[in-house]
Amino acid sequence: MSKAIDVNKIRKAARSSVPISIKTYTMPHDTEVYMESILGVFLDEFGQVGIKDRIAYCMKELAVNAKKANTKRVYFKDRNLDITDEAQYVEGMKSFKNDTLSNIDYYLKMQQEQGLYIKTVFHAKGNNFTLSIKNNTEISRKEQMRVYDRIARSRAFETMEEALTTVLDDSEGAGLGIVILVLMLKKLGLDEDAFEIDVENGVTIASITLPFSDIHIENIAKLSEEIVQEIDELPHFPENIVHLQKLIQDPDSEITDIARQISMDASLIADLLKVVNSAQYMLPKRVDNIVEAVKLIGLRGLTNLLFSYGTQKLLDRKQKWLWDHSYKVAFYAYNIAKNFDRKNKNLLDDAYVGGILHDMGKIIFADIHPKLLEKINNFCIEKELQRNLFEDLSAGLNHAEIGGLVAEKWNFPQSLIESIRYHHEPAQCSKEYKDVVYTVYLANSIANIESDEMVFEQVDEDVLANFGINSEDQLMMILQRLSAAFTNQVNAKEKM
Repeated sequence: MSKAIDVNKIRKAARSSVPISIKTYTMPHDTEVYMESILGVFLDEFGQVGIKDRIAYCMKELAVNAKKANTKRVYFKDRNLDITDEAQYVEGMKSFKNDTLSNIDYYLKMQQEQGLYIKTVFHAKGNNFTLSIKNNTEISRKEQMRVYDRIARSRAFETMEEALTTVLDDSEGAGLGIVILVLMLKKLGLDEDAFEIDVENGVTIASITLPFSDIHIENIAKLSEEIVQEIDELPHFPENIVHLQKLIQDPDSEITDIARQISMDASLIADLLKVVNSAQYMLPKRVDNIVEAVKLIGLRGLTNLLFSYGTQKLLDRKQKWLWDHSYKVAFYAYNIAKNFDRKNKNLLDDAYVGGILHDMGKIIFADIHPKLLEKINNFCIEKELQRNLFEDLSAGLNHAEIGGLVAEKWNFPQSLIESIRYHHEPAQCSKEYKDVVYTVYLANSIANIESDEMVFEQVDEDVLANFGINSEDQLMMILQRLSAAFTNQVNAKEKM
């Protein structure tokens, strides 16, 4: 009996651009059914459920090929044949099919004992959905060329019937099946570039990339823009903060001018002194002087504090769980930046405030006024948009993009806009802001792993490599240290 899928968890992963991966060694039928169910949720989420059967065929074909490649490795090893030697390869393939089919359980057991896996990864990124099948046996150059030869042959066929009636050598995993796969993609209006097979660090990766429904993307974009336009229901930043921002940007301003403006807001004074005296700055003694505090925090740090302070004043602080998560991510981001790049003071400031505000889009939805809700509902009716689109957005779909759009509207600095917009899709950020976006992304991922909303395999590999994290054990050690430090900070605050 195949296990039931957690639909809500999969939808959340799709909306947050978090990959879902299924790892198996033998690919039993129950696992195939489970994978098809996950595929259906992803495709439904982005308006492509109608193509499920065809994509499910492609997924199964690639998974079978991956399993066959693993079986081939253990078979050649068992017969003491060198798979890379041309003569020995030909000799082995003469009996491979019959021998393995007649004793498949023996070879599948060997695959598992040797740790040869098949991993299926479902990943929604930007406007595309990528389905990848990975196996940790490296495809040879000859095998890869054979796959591309099959792809080239598929160009000669207009229909599957033509392919099926043509005699092809199907002794290899990449035989007739690959031709049919490419023809399937053609029927969906995709060219052969939608399919790719490559090797990374000894792992063979076969992937299919599908664009989401253009209509669905267009409707989501329309509704997101409408929400941002209507966000005037949330007031603009307080006048004193706007004035402070102008003072900070004015090269002729004196520290005393800035301190004088701060002194006009008792709440802001309290927040500034609270931050300066927090563990973030690790000062040897408590600071109670505004001018000294401004000098210590610096103009960039003060600018970031103002954006954080202003946003929190404008948005509903009743959403405690969202803010608690944001403060934890901010603490983690700051400490990651401090430990991995001690010399970059700007990164420390940007990572901290980026962590606080990364989920601003979600918080805005939690804070939506009933009047605004009515306007958005009327907009959906007027534009003939599906009403469940708004439910999708309020559940988290596109929240990073909406947060980024609002940050632009409120004139946030670009580093902060990118931290908000790309905290689920770090690869999409500008090179200039890679350090801060990667830091906020990693901090958010670690917090999500801690709360069991993510697992190690779902963390972006490029981000892990950027921080020199090579294993799950290494990441869990970082998590434990950050979590312990955060708990100590919270306990220290409660004692004050």
